[in-house]
Formats: sequence, structure tokens, C-alpha cells
Amino acid sequence: MEYVFPALDYKAFLSRAEFGSHEETVDHVNRQIFRSYQGQKPGEVPHELFKLRYDVYCIERAFLNADDAVDGMEFDDFDDRSTHFAAFTMDETLIGTVRLVTPRPLQPFPFQLHCTTFPDFRMPTHHQCGEISRLAVKRTHRRRRADSVLGIPGFSPLRAQPLVLNPDLERRSSNSPMLLLGMYREMYRHSRAKGIRYWFAAMERSLAYSLEKMGFRFRAIGPVSDYYGEVTPYLLDLGALAPELAASNPPLGAWMEEKPLVFAKPRSKHVRVRTGAPKGLLADID
Repeated sequence: MEYVFPALDYKAFLSRAEFGSHEETVDHVNRQIFRSYQGQKPGEVPHELFKLRYDVYCIERAFLNADDAVDGMEFDDFDDRSTHFAAFTMDETLIGTVRLVTPRPLQPFPFQLHCTTFPDFRMPTHHQCGEISRLAVKRTHRRRRADSVLGIPGFSPLRAQPLVLNPDLERRSSNSPMLLLGMYREMYRHSRAKGIRYWFAAMERSLAYSLEKMGFRFRAIGPVSDYYGEVTPYLLDLGALAPELAASNPPLGAWMEEKPLVFAKPRSKHVRVRTGAPKGLLADID
């Protein structure tokens, strides 16, 4: 027997619009606004994104030389070949940013300037790839001391069990990583629309471990390198992400795909509706 949860009316939770220079998603449930921008010229991308990068990467972590910044903003040569994703509060305060770099055909990816890959690694087709970089979350939105500067919970390597996130519940948690996941969902939607299948990322192992615990299984493709600190180059196959999330983290997988959650094997015969749940949502199975 199969229980199929009624489809969530995501249009009631998410509203989307295009405004010429950027796209916008309003997450009414988590009360956050997500926008994507192209380029780096004035009028294309709000300067506050680059100021947040300066605060995190130049001042807080001192990975980049603050003297190279311009008017308290951090830029590099890849910004004009990037799609920038940003998270705002409902009162238009910037709280997070990340970019996806898609270089020109003969242009290297940022990680290739600083990292090497394993001899047996085969580079995917260039136009199917993008590199995640410059991920930063405002200090006020890192919920706990254990959170990294990127705004996600820190985990001990000894923790064996995966972190199964239910976005419908996590929004109520004071240490929720929904800000990061919201930006990743926008980046995932953009990648699928543009034919991007692979994400590169040069990350600290702690971040890769935390993402793996949420179901994002980045694969190491090279040794540790000194690239704004000790990082490892990773690759994520988006073609495998959906089935892996569906298997390891069904609530998050359904949320990423904006699809109803399905349990192939019910945990019990009894279904109850959580008080206050959105209309039409069967919230719990006893």
C-alpha cells in the first residue's frame, strides 16, 4: 500500500517574477526573498552583495587582501561570467550570497587556477559545468556558535547518521540551515534551466561534510590545496542529486524539486493532520 501526500500548492508559498536584470522568488513560508543577477556592472548586481563578500572574505576570515577591494567591495575577474544569488529578509536586508561561475569556453574555472585534480579525473563537458564560490552569510544570521561562517550547522566527523531535514519543520528551528538551502534551490533551478549538470566547488572538508549530511554528496576530485585556506576541489552531479535526495532525505528532495512528498512504505496505518498545517497537507504519520 502506498500513501501519497497531496501536492503542496507551492504557488501559495513561492511567488516568482522576472524584472529584466534579475529573477526573484519570494518564500512566504520562511519569509525570505531570493534573487539572481547576471554580471557585475552598476545596475546589474546590487553592490551590497560585493560588500558582504568583503566583510566575510577580507575582514572576518582575511582570506583576501582588503587593500585590493574597491570602496569596501570584493570583486574578481569571474564576476562578469557569473550568476549571483542573494537572500534577503522581507524588509530587503541582504543576509546571504553565493555565485555560480560559468566561464567562457577557453577560460578556466576558478578552482583550476589554484587546485590540481587526481590523474584519473576526467573533466566533464565545459558548457555543462558551473563552479560555486563566494558563499557568504551575514554574521547576524548564523544561528549558533557551532555554525560556520557560511551559516550552516557544524557537525562532528564522528556523527554517523545523516541529517534528515524537513523544510516544512526546519523553518521553525533557531538553528535552521534554510537560508543556505534556499540559495542552493535557486541555483539548482537556474542550473537545470540552463543545461548545467555539474557543480564544482573548492571547499573546506567541514563544509563538504555538512553538505553531505544534508544529502549533497560532493565527490573529491583532487588533493587538498591552499586556496583561500586549505580546501579540496569537489564535483557534484546534479543528474544524480534528485534520486539521491529522494532516497536519503525525502522531505528535502521533495522541497528542492517542489514536488509532493511520497512515502512508499507508511510508518503506520494512521495519518493525522498537524494543527496549523497548510490546507491540504497531511503533516504526520503515526
